[in-house]
Amino acid sequence: MENYENHYPIKNWAEEDRPREKLLLKGKNALSDAELIAILLRFGTQNESAVDIAKGILYNAGENLIEVSKMSISDLMEFKGIGFVKAVTLVAALELGKRRNESEVMVKEKISGSRDAYEIFRTVMSDQPYESFWIILLNKANKVIRKSNISEGGVSGTVVDPKKIYKIAVDQHASSIILGHNHPSGNIQPSEADQKITKKIKEAGIMLDIAVLDHLILGDNQYYSFADEGTI
Repeated sequence: MENYENHYPIKNWAEEDRPREKLLLKGKNALSDAELIAILLRFGTQNESAVDIAKGILYNAGENLIEVSKMSISDLMEFKGIGFVKAVTLVAALELGKRRNESEVMVKEKISGSRDAYEIFRTVMSDQPYESFWIILLNKANKVIRKSNISEGGVSGTVVDPKKIYKIAVDQHASSIILGHNHPSGNIQPSEADQKITKKIKEAGIMLDIAVLDHLILGDNQYYSFADEGTI
């Protein structure tokens, strides 16, 4: 980790450079990720300002907020100057941001392509350290009825039951569905098991007149679409 010692305390900074005052003077978009985190932390230590501690957290996460959101309370408490209260505050704030994105995405309602489906799946799977399987239920106009978690597993797989998928779809009067799951490894290429379960679910849907429009695999801020690749 970088050495952020020997920095001046925030109270000794110019007023326009202090995170809280900077937000008031210049607006939230003017602040860096580290400065926003520092506002949540409130205080630093004797040797490091809150901004320094925030930079250390980001550095450890590869400057990626999604990786920060994967950190547990105990992970965050390993950083000097982060106690239980600060760790809980960070976890809560990142979860709130995630839920805000989810609400924002659902306003769109209509799915017109794989990117729209990805944006919905991303809000529930992007920071999970284990594999999970979700579906998006659509009406005849391709508008979202709801999304539903089908199963959760370990880092290398999860069990998917087509009967559970179609029970939910029938109960919600869905005309079509989109499948989605994540690969915690970051590799978005479909495995043989992914291909088999996709085919199995699609064939089961034919009997019920519920179309499987796509199957997305998410990993490391990217995705694979069976529909886009012509493999469904």
